[in-house]
Amino acid sequence: MKTNKCGPVKVAMVGLGWWGKKMTVVLQTAKDDIEIVCAAEPNPAGKEFAEANGFEHYGSDTDALRHPGVEAIILATPHSLHADQIKRAVRAKKHIFCEKPLALTKKDAEAAVEACAKKELVLGTGHEKRWEPPVAQMLAMARSGELGRIQQVEGNFSHDKFTALHPGNWRLSESEAPVGGMTATGIHLTDLATALLGRARDVRVSCESLSSQIPQGDTISVHIRFRGGGTAYVSASLAMPFVSRFAVYGSRGWIDIRDKAHVEAPAGWVVTSAMAGGPITVTEVPPAEPVKDNLVAFARAIRGEASYPITGEDLVNNITILEATVRSAARDGAVVQL
Repeated sequence: MKTNKCGPVKVAMVGLGWWGKKMTVVLQTAKDDIEIVCAAEPNPAGKEFAEANGFEHYGSDTDALRHPGVEAIILATPHSLHADQIKRAVRAKKHIFCEKPLALTKKDAEAAVEACAKKELVLGTGHEKRWEPPVAQMLAMARSGELGRIQQVEGNFSHDKFTALHPGNWRLSESEAPVGGMTATGIHLTDLATALLGRARDVRVSCESLSSQIPQGDTISVHIRFRGGGTAYVSASLAMPFVSRFAVYGSRGWIDIRDKAHVEAPAGWVVTSAMAGGPITVTEVPPAEPVKDNLVAFARAIRGEASYPITGEDLVNNITILEATVRSAARDGAVVQL
């Protein structure tokens, strides 16, 4: 659905928990592109936060979708709610930015992508790692062929932020986050893997409880083989100090990217790399705000200034891997064919 409007895209923020508040804060410096005009949060604390930030508060996404002038909706809600919330937003003809994971099943991801495409609605998602400057450069180099044939990718994205949560918190629920840290952090790594290597061929997972009482396990490793060749190995823990690393290995060069801090408060990156025939180099990249940059890209796609770079195919490919990790973990690490 093309828009002839000018000025910032007016959005409803649905969910004012940890990440909804983070997005609200970063968007304070992006008001030329995107403006939060209302919010929905059933928790009473959400009303206080909304009022403190100067926008209308509602108790549900249904009410927020009716707010005058709303063009798009940002979902920062429990994962199992996404499918129905996306359906309601599509019926209301609103563009959608959904925090990861887009869905918990391939079927729901395909339905979301197809529904938005049919209505010509922009569908964005919270894979902000693609907007980290060294990651964006790495993707560009891979796509241009500068790195040669991509053979393998590796990554680890872990933290212990959830160990202090109340056991009843939805982020620790086995139904919302069924395989260790996969929906919290691992899915960012598989998003990059699919961007580089395409559709997965098969998936195998190890999921263990090693250092916490988190019911779905705290430590995972995922091995993926891709239909076009190449492999990915990604791991994640919900019970270790922060680490975030992603590496891509090609026939003409390799790049290893390490975050200095969690994206909640970016502190920059350390990039180690080498090209064929050249030395290994280490470069420091200054901080940026990829969460904001992702949301701005979403808004600019709505205004028709540029296409949103994460395709529907990418989104479905990634959720296909997520669903396979659940199946593999339930079968004690058996290989799941896709």
